[in-house]
Amino acid sequence: MTSSPGSQAAPPSDYRLLMPEGWFRLDIEPERRERSVDALVNRRFEGTDNAPHIKRQLRQDLLAQAAAAFREGGVELYLSLQQAGPLTIPASLLITFLPAPNSAGTLSLEDIAASLASARQGEGEVVQLAAGAALRVRRATGGPGHAPPAGMPGKTEESLPSVTLDYQLPVPATSAHLLMTFSTPLVQIADAMIELFDAVAGSLTWVDGEGNDE
Repeated sequence: MTSSPGSQAAPPSDYRLLMPEGWFRLDIEPERRERSVDALVNRRFEGTDNAPHIKRQLRQDLLAQAAAAFREGGVELYLSLQQAGPLTIPASLLITFLPAPNSAGTLSLEDIAASLASARQGEGEVVQLAAGAALRVRRATGGPGHAPPAGMPGKTEESLPSVTLDYQLPVPATSAHLLMTFSTPLVQIADAMIELFDAVAGSLTWVDGEGNDE
């Protein structure tokens, strides 16, 4: 994207991410949600006809998670269907658009990191991605009495311990932010999963109104 001297660059029209093979984009828009969930469930149980109760329960859980993600301002939800032998590697990515605050002024990424630290919601660091500066926060979530991370299927009021990685980026030429929330219950291989999440976040690029990467 280019601009004339002295003019302010226009905000990007979209973004692009490179997702690992085997990840499924679940459409959380209300009018398309059920069709997308059905497609994921059918893919997950392809070749299996003897688990109707489990299949039905997964469908209900996915619909509930998609609805919760949409209510929280989510714009995209990705779920991992990657296989490691006979096992599926559980992980999720919820992308949320955080609109500009109503009050005058916008907190810097450093201010947000300090606020999270004081509230004991994880230690944040400002890192540099191809798409610009971002606040990176790694957290441990879940466990008895804790709500599950947004986007994780098959969870209700409580969840097993999980590892969550947040990336919050300012949207260029605006006061809005984009939040990427990665999560996995595989705490035993948390560092390896975090490496994967970092690689996905690092692939983010902004797209201008003509579909070109900035």
